[in-house]
Amino acid sequence: MVEEPRGSWFGFGFCGFGQALGSGREPQVHSPEPLRVPDAGADADICGVRASWSYTAFLSRAGQVQLSGSVRGAAEGCRDAWASETLLVVLRDGRGPGPGPELQAWAPDSALCGEPLWARTVAPEAQGEDGAGDSPRAGPLPLLPGARAYVSPLPPLYRPLAPELRARRLELGTEHALLLDEAGQVYSWGGGRQGQLGHGTLEAEPEPRLLEALQGLPMAEVAAGGWHSVCVSETGDIYTWGWNESGQLALPTRSLAEDRDTVTEETTGLSERGPGVAEAAGAEGAAPAPFIAVQPFPALLDLPLGSDAVKASCGSRHTAVVTRAGELYTWGWGKYGQLGHGDTTSWDRPCRVEYFVDQQLQAVAVSCGPWNTYVCAVQREKS
Repeated sequence: MVEEPRGSWFGFGFCGFGQALGSGREPQVHSPEPLRVPDAGADADICGVRASWSYTAFLSRAGQVQLSGSVRGAAEGCRDAWASETLLVVLRDGRGPGPGPELQAWAPDSALCGEPLWARTVAPEAQGEDGAGDSPRAGPLPLLPGARAYVSPLPPLYRPLAPELRARRLELGTEHALLLDEAGQVYSWGGGRQGQLGHGTLEAEPEPRLLEALQGLPMAEVAAGGWHSVCVSETGDIYTWGWNESGQLALPTRSLAEDRDTVTEETTGLSERGPGVAEAAGAEGAAPAPFIAVQPFPALLDLPLGSDAVKASCGSRHTAVVTRAGELYTWGWGKYGQLGHGDTTSWDRPCRVEYFVDQQLQAVAVSCGPWNTYVCAVQREKS
């Protein structure tokens, strides 16, 4: 079973379908709240959270998957789960005809009742749990045990990977995929119209293509948002690329600058550029404004205070990163409170989530849904 570190889970952002996020009293939560999973019991030991738009799957160390939101249900004997609006995938012990676990694909509204849409027994030699043989140790779903295939929310559901890729993690965005191999190299493929593949063009790639801009820089993490991508190097550097409409790359974006100007003008009657000053971007001979809507190459991002990153996750249009010191930074679209700063402001720069600092908590893992964020944290040791 792929597990996150032990700790307490917190949630914030969109919960309009009743998915467990915090108190469960409002359709959105603007600051982190302790996670309460209905029907899971107060002593539920959550080891993983897999969030889709309208529901969330919670995985316990006892092997139970609990669904919360637009669909509700539970299943026992589960090693892992992966959630999307069109497909819910679980890896279950001893359900198939063979000796290995069974991979099951369900329609989310089935609530894990009846028969799955598709099932496949995972061969014991492909599980990669003992480190033996030539199979790399695979990360969580949608990458399958043995790292020779992955599950897609769209047909064909089962998609093989070339053995030479030796994948250790795979992330799916709305239209693209990212793969991290055993050597720390990144591959991308799928739709590229927002620059989310990182190859310097807006063209699609039908097959995994090495991200040459990062070649020779070993990566430790990859994360795919709706139309943007993030990776973290083994030394703690962050690289972002793709769509930046809501500041999800932490690069200057016009929409947020205009929103700030509007608020300033409504409050004071003045523009941030001063009274009577026209927008310089359209003026003759003036340099264009440094706004970035699409970033087709990986861009190096510096966190405040030179902090090193260790974990990253992406929502549809927001990004969250855990630092080596256990702090959580978020940025991008914040309409539903998914940035955790106590409001619905969007940001195009990394902002620390102060809740965990104030509560003396150290973030150890983060998992973003499209419009919400889940964080696992432990009590910070007193110095």
